[in-house]
Amino acid sequence: MSTAILVTHSDAAGTDAGVRAAVAAAAKAGWDLVATPEEIEKHAAAGEGLREVQAPPPDPDLCLALGGDGTILRCLRTYSGTTVPVFGINYGTIGFLAASESTQLADGLHRAFAGEYELLRLPGLEVEVEGRPSPALNDVSFTRGPHHRVAELSYRLGGREVGHVRCDGLVAATPVGSTGYNLANGGPILAWGVEGYVVSFIAPHTLTTRPLVVAPDDVLHVHNLGDRDPVEIAVDGVKVGALDSGAEIEVGFRDRAGCLAQLEGETFYGRIREKFGRLVR
Repeated sequence: MSTAILVTHSDAAGTDAGVRAAVAAAAKAGWDLVATPEEIEKHAAAGEGLREVQAPPPDPDLCLALGGDGTILRCLRTYSGTTVPVFGINYGTIGFLAASESTQLADGLHRAFAGEYELLRLPGLEVEVEGRPSPALNDVSFTRGPHHRVAELSYRLGGREVGHVRCDGLVAATPVGSTGYNLANGGPILAWGVEGYVVSFIAPHTLTTRPLVVAPDDVLHVHNLGDRDPVEIAVDGVKVGALDSGAEIEVGFRDRAGCLAQLEGETFYGRIREKFGRLVR
C-alpha cells in the first residue's frame, strides 16, 4: 500500500473540508494517509481516518500539502535531498508552488493519488548555523533586527568582494525564490530551470548597488561589518540564527534539493501570468 503524509497550514478551520476530502480520496485510491500528532490534534473534528505517526516518515510515496507557499516550502525542506514528491493544494494567498487550487480540490486529490503529475527537481541553497546545515528552497536572508542600527554588509564571490554597503539586509534567492522576497526587493525573476541564484541588497543606502545573478559553483560569503548589532539569518522566512558583528558565513548552491509535483502542461510563464497577472498587464 502506498503511503502519503498530510501537512496543512495553521488555519485548521480553513482546511478541515480539505482534510475530510483527502481522507476520503486516499481511502478510495487505496492509500495509507498518515499525519503527525500535531496535525491530528489540529483537525480533531475532520481527521477521522488519518493514521497517526509520531514523526514524518523518511520516504513516503507522497507528501500532500494543504496550504500556501509557506506550507509547501516547509514540506520541501522536510524532504530536501530526497525524491519524495510534494503535491500542494493552495489554501493560501498566492500559492505559486501549488499544483492545484482548493477550488478544484476533488480533481487535485484524484491527480495526486493517481500519480497524474510531473516532477520538477528544484535547486536550493544551504547555510550552516551553529553547526547545523539549514536547506532553503526559496531564499536565505540576512536582515537587521527590530530597533537595530542600519546593517553594514559585504559579500564575496570567488574570493573577491562584490558588494559592501549600509542596508537593511541581503537576500540570496533560488529561481523558485526569485518570485518571493527577491521580487518584492526589486531583484530579477529567474525562470525555473535557470542554473544559479540571485543576490540582492534590501534597501541599500547607495545609488549604484544592483542585484547580481550568480553561477551555481560560486560560493557566497556574507560578512557583517557592523561594529555592534547582529543580523538575523532566515531560511524561507524562518529564523534560524544570527550573524554576529564581525562574523562571516557561507551560503552554497545545492542542485536537486527538492521534488515538486506539478500538473502536466503547467509552465513557469503561464504561472507568472496567472499568479502575478496584475503586475504584467
